[in-house]
Formats: sequence, structure tokens, C-alpha cells
Amino acid sequence: MTPEPTAPRHSLIENAQGLTAGMVLTSLGVTFIGQAGLLTGQTAGIAFIIAYATGWGFGPVFFVVNLPFYYFAVRQMGWGFTLRTLGCVAGVSVLTAIAPGLVPLGAVPPLSAAILGGCVAGVGLLALFRHGASLGGVGIMAIYLQDRHGIRAGWVQMAVDLCVLVLAFAVVPPLSVLMSIAGAAVMNMILAFNHRRDRYVAI
Repeated sequence: MTPEPTAPRHSLIENAQGLTAGMVLTSLGVTFIGQAGLLTGQTAGIAFIIAYATGWGFGPVFFVVNLPFYYFAVRQMGWGFTLRTLGCVAGVSVLTAIAPGLVPLGAVPPLSAAILGGCVAGVGLLALFRHGASLGGVGIMAIYLQDRHGIRAGWVQMAVDLCVLVLAFAVVPPLSVLMSIAGAAVMNMILAFNHRRDRYVAI
């Protein structure tokens, strides 16, 4: 019988570089998506919907939308995971606010932005997951369900993302929503195929 793989432990420096890279990549992916007037799923998608409807900045809205989920994170995942997640959410909130000035993308074809943004954000989230963090909200529950019940995190997030993107029809043109769904599918497929407890999970 093949023994069940154990989760390798990362050092403080390894976690720091992994989480930093994850925040940067996720912020870049979100910037691609936002510059094209698209959105994604999870709490980021909710933040995009609120931002488009009100004109408020994505970063502050994203940070506030995630606040209610930290109680669940502390109870089910522990303080270490919760604090890392809080730091990553704050980091992405700041980075997405300043990214357009640092990386002026200009006019990005929407479908290209959806696919590229989904790929980059997916790899960024994968880095965060593998270093014991998430970007709050659905990510917290998805990791919990995968670690405790074996339900793939990517599939959980994809199901929730579809619900969020359906709500987006109220504030975003239908074609943009369809392209956003394609981007969300790419992002979550990266997570579903690569973030697997039987292959590699690290904290």
C-alpha cells in the first residue's frame, strides 16, 4: 500500500517569498480583468460588482467584503492561516489600487484579458494556497472543504463563481459576463488540477 503523502513544511523565508509572489500574481491578474471592464468570481467578483455599481475602488471594497469570513477562518483553520490570509487580502487590496499606475496596460482585448487574467490569478492563488493562506471568503471555505472532506477547492470555487457571475448581469454587459465566466473557469481549472492533497499541500 502506498503511504499517504505528508505535507512538507515551509520555512519562514519560503513562506514569505511564496505569499509575496502569490499576492503580486493575483493582483496582476485582477488588474488585467479590471482594465477590460470584466470581473471574476468569489469575493473578488462581489467586490467588482459593488465597485462597478457604485464607482468605489476595488481594493477597499475587496478588503471590507472579506471581513465577515475571518471568524469562520479562526474557528476552522486557526490563527496562523487567518493572519496570513488577512495579510494577503490587505496586500492584494493595496496592490490592485496601485497596479494600474505601475503597469499601464492600455486597451486590452476583453477575451485576452479574461484568459490571461484567469491564468495569472490562478497561479497566484495556487501559490497562496500552498503556503497556507487564501484571499478570504470562498477561498477559506474551499480549502477547509478540501482539507477536511476531500472536495476539490477548485470545483467549490467554480460553483460559487458561476453564482456570482450570474448576478453580474445586473451591472455588466452580457458579453462581458460570458468572457468573465471563461476567465473564472480557467482560473479554477488551474486550482482544481494542481491544488490536490494527494500530490502537494504545504503550510
